[in-house]
Amino acid sequence: MSEELLIQHCAPTLAGIKTGSLFSCPITDERELRESLGRLNRLLVKKGLRVLPLRVENGRALIYVYRPQRLKRDLSHQTAARLLNERNYTTLSSDRCVLELINRLKDHEEFPHEIGLFLGYPPEDVDGFITHRAANSKLAGTWKVYGNVDEAQKTFARYKKCTDVYRAHFADGTPIERLAVAEACHPTR
Repeated sequence: MSEELLIQHCAPTLAGIKTGSLFSCPITDERELRESLGRLNRLLVKKGLRVLPLRVENGRALIYVYRPQRLKRDLSHQTAARLLNERNYTTLSSDRCVLELINRLKDHEEFPHEIGLFLGYPPEDVDGFITHRAANSKLAGTWKVYGNVDEAQKTFARYKKCTDVYRAHFADGTPIERLAVAEACHPTR
């Protein structure tokens, strides 16, 4: 898996302005994929990032790049917690929820639409997507918007600008470990 794909699909997550990103990539050798992901994790874990294969099948891998601390915060949001509870996630531990998501991707034919919660999408928009079965959104961009359109448009623009800047820096030779922003430390309240 190339670092260029990571930059192209995950720049806002690498920059620390998004909880997680998801992309599919072709693979020819699962051992090579594991080695590549191991190398990336060694570079990025000290920045507060993890890179996981959520599903590997038919010569493709579904890759999840995320910030565990942000995911923990996002999943504790009242609407997010309710959506996960309604879908029988067994615990609200974010690590266990990621494992449950992996199992659902592997064991169920229907795509788990709660995945938007793992990507940092607003819980009200994930709820709207599920409730309306992807219809009747107010706006479509990085995700389908059912709530605050103005805020979503600003976020979409930030993600695009971030991706453009990261792609340019990467093309100029800046290594991925320098592009990845370290997780900010927040004191326990």
